[in-house]
Amino acid sequence: MRVRICAVGRLRTGPERTLIDDYVTRFDRTGRALSLGPLTESEVETRKTSGMDAEAEALARAIPDGAVLVTLDERGKPLTSPDLAQLLARYRDAGRPEIAFVIGGADGIAPDLRARADMSISFGKMVWPHMLVRVMLAEQIYRAASILAGSPYHRV
Repeated sequence: MRVRICAVGRLRTGPERTLIDDYVTRFDRTGRALSLGPLTESEVETRKTSGMDAEAEALARAIPDGAVLVTLDERGKPLTSPDLAQLLARYRDAGRPEIAFVIGGADGIAPDLRARADMSISFGKMVWPHMLVRVMLAEQIYRAASILAGSPYHRV
């Protein structure tokens, strides 16, 4: 099952880009034997004055047809790392070809796109900068694969 992160904004060089690239490489290496991957990113940009609706339209175009849609939203369900691993395994085992994790811009995700989601998850009640959420999500996706692989990376 392919995994995609769809996010508003472009990450250029810098510490966030370096971290994401590292976790993507780790995930692709670990996930291959688990029928997971590759992990790709779809970055969308709109004019800063366009608003949530324009961002939602751009994000919707980046989500592959037939993909499981998971939004990251402060109102979403908090998951443990093993929960995320089981989520990936469940959709993979159900034969879903792709899962798309969607991260909105500074104002979040438009209600219409949120309503289309198969699931909405949260990294807690705090609001995180969307560029840091991308790093944390990439790490958690890698961690999920390492849990499924029985790797010692995740310690309970």
